[in-house]
Amino acid sequence: MDLKEIQNLIKFVSNTGVAEVKLETGDVKITIRTTLEGNTPEITYVQQAMPAAPVAAAPVTAAPAQTPAAPAAPAATEDTSKFVTIKSPMIGTFYRKPSPDKAPFVEVGSTIGKGDVLCVVEAMKLFNEIEAEVSGKIVKILVDDMSPVEFDQPLFLVDPS
Repeated sequence: MDLKEIQNLIKFVSNTGVAEVKLETGDVKITIRTTLEGNTPEITYVQQAMPAAPVAAAPVTAAPAQTPAAPAAPAATEDTSKFVTIKSPMIGTFYRKPSPDKAPFVEVGSTIGKGDVLCVVEAMKLFNEIEAEVSGKIVKILVDDMSPVEFDQPLFLVDPS
């Protein structure tokens, strides 16, 4: 489906008064939602589906890997129970450094005090410093630099002792 066909579909949906149309053809999925007031498109997006060929091979290799990983997960949960989890207060992009040419705010093993800046989360072009809620030692950094984060997503594990 090319751009001209998508534009014609948007015009058609706008003129019919339909609230929402979903169309799937092959690997392309399109959803068009319109408002009731002016019948103008509110949200339009095109999503490409992943090819099915690589997925077919994954279950064969994934089945043996899942069996040993299951017992390891509860052990990791037990170890982290004594640590304090510092979570993201907002949705945005996680940055470990104040700027690309500077050193990271903290590393694993860094000793921090309450109020120390641990990272920056960018939300809508605003850089928000995330400060430590407790004093202690950074045990683990749970998010990669320049990764998107969700509200309340764990960012750091801190040993308060």
